[in-house]
Amino acid sequence: MKKILFLLALVCLSHSAHAQLFAREKLTNLENFDKQRWSWGYYFGLNKYDFKFVYDETKTKDVYTNRSTGFNVGLVGDLRLNDYMNLRLEPGLYYTTRDLEFPGFQNDEDALREVKSTYIHIPLLLKVSTKRLNNIKPFIIGGFSYSNNLSSNQDNPDDNSAGQFRMKTHTLYYEVGFGVDMYLYFFKFTPSIRGVFALTDELVRDADPNSAYTGNIEKMMSRGVFLNFTFQ
Repeated sequence: MKKILFLLALVCLSHSAHAQLFAREKLTNLENFDKQRWSWGYYFGLNKYDFKFVYDETKTKDVYTNRSTGFNVGLVGDLRLNDYMNLRLEPGLYYTTRDLEFPGFQNDEDALREVKSTYIHIPLLLKVSTKRLNNIKPFIIGGFSYSNNLSSNQDNPDDNSAGQFRMKTHTLYYEVGFGVDMYLYFFKFTPSIRGVFALTDELVRDADPNSAYTGNIEKMMSRGVFLNFTFQ
């Protein structure tokens, strides 16, 4: 009986999805929402940051990054350019933690550096949408962003010899992603996924040029994935 009920539920969901996408006539939610010049909203979501390392070929020793899932929350300002293009500003607060494991140490405590980052992240993005299909509208999105790392330690006089891993405060990125606008009865709900890639080196090097932590690294740049849920 449970299997039969499960199959019936799947059939009903499939029929509903088919009607949503392909029915010629359907009650349209928020019919005039996209005609506004400006619209506002907020979002929350999850992130997973990583590092991309570029090494000195004469000293190549890989640094291992242990990633964890962080969270993000922010606001949305949307400017309608035409029926298919919107310019968006999405300032937000992003929190994440990454553990770096450096080779060549006998003591685990010396080999491990915990990198906690709290970013004020400000992307300026161009959103390009398809024609609306009943109550959904897929889109792609991309642009550039700036972040201020409140936990960077850039100005800390201590380096890894004193247990302090340091990063630069200011970073530039490019971002690309996709999502779907879903027009509900009272508001527009948008799940989206986006990749973010740093354009600038974020590593603050140790005073010792032969440091076991930074001596073999030419560049260290963040990259990550954002999963956001937007309400407008």
